[in-house]
Amino acid sequence: MLEKEPSTIAWECPSNIALVKYWGKFEGQIPANASLSFTLSSCVTQTSIAYQIDAEPRLEFLFDGQPKPTFEAKIQTYLNGLHDVLPWLKNTVLKIESHNTFPHSSGIASSASAMGALALGLVSVDRAMKGGFDLTDAAQDADFWRQASNLARRGSGSACRSVYGGFTVWGRHEAVEGSDDRWAVPLGMDQIHPTFHDIQDVVLLVDRGEKSVSSSAGHGLMNQHPYAEARFKQGNERVGELNALLKSASSVSDDELWWAFGDLVESEALTLHAMMLCSRPSFLLMKPKTLEILEQIRRFRNQKKVPLFFTLDAGANIHLLFPANAQNDAMELLDKQIAAILGPDSYLWDRLGAGPRPLTLPS
Repeated sequence: MLEKEPSTIAWECPSNIALVKYWGKFEGQIPANASLSFTLSSCVTQTSIAYQIDAEPRLEFLFDGQPKPTFEAKIQTYLNGLHDVLPWLKNTVLKIESHNTFPHSSGIASSASAMGALALGLVSVDRAMKGGFDLTDAAQDADFWRQASNLARRGSGSACRSVYGGFTVWGRHEAVEGSDDRWAVPLGMDQIHPTFHDIQDVVLLVDRGEKSVSSSAGHGLMNQHPYAEARFKQGNERVGELNALLKSASSVSDDELWWAFGDLVESEALTLHAMMLCSRPSFLLMKPKTLEILEQIRRFRNQKKVPLFFTLDAGANIHLLFPANAQNDAMELLDKQIAAILGPDSYLWDRLGAGPRPLTLPS
């Protein structure tokens, strides 16, 4: 049993970008279709949890060293919903401190990295409560990661994918062994074609403001959507298609794979926004500059015959995806065309990442 002196555990967790989207969910944060994402490297949330057994449970939450009452209220609601699996929360004092390495509302899902880091911390505390747990043991403990993914999902659906590095699938799918609606599963990087090991992701910051319609509200509008069933079927089919593409034999040419990859991923992004346009009420999260940049990417790609492709989350910002050997072409596009539309300091450069890691706190 944990001593009454306070202890602290800290984790760093990256965000992720879905290549095949989930849009629509059932009660309990269960996805209406499977999704496939990859985890980023540099865009991370760092979260520490100081915990102490106490008769009167309390929560203090700090973001970048400052109180955030709105965030704290959401976290308290989330923690209250975990009493069935983490009963010690009923009599524990928690001080949670969080920091992002990327700006809020930058087109990268901060809820995924934030809830992933929090869930990893909570599972670590849970193991410490039961005695004999060392953070270094977690690397080889599949149950640890599965539990963390499950808890992350309960806070933010996409967060369950951030618990793993590389490419990840969330949602039960016949083509992915061990896949489940309650947690995500990683696709072993040893099975992924080498050309996708160095995938780059440049986030183009079209709009840094809050979205006019939240993702939660957007998911809800799929409940009565006229094309919902067709979309859910399509999403599952595309997870199977992309999973097979990523695992193509090493003899398949890089160029062939990237053009097939880009065609599928761009179609997925535009389908997501098409679902928004066809909702009742309908809504539009892309901005005029979003469309202008999508046209610029396609025009540049077709003229240069280089594998530069895009995806979008539920917002106006754009993720530019390409292999590392196309970096010079990407820089030319960014410097000559995109900068003229968005101005300087308008993008974040990231890449495929290895996943979360425990943090060593100063003594």
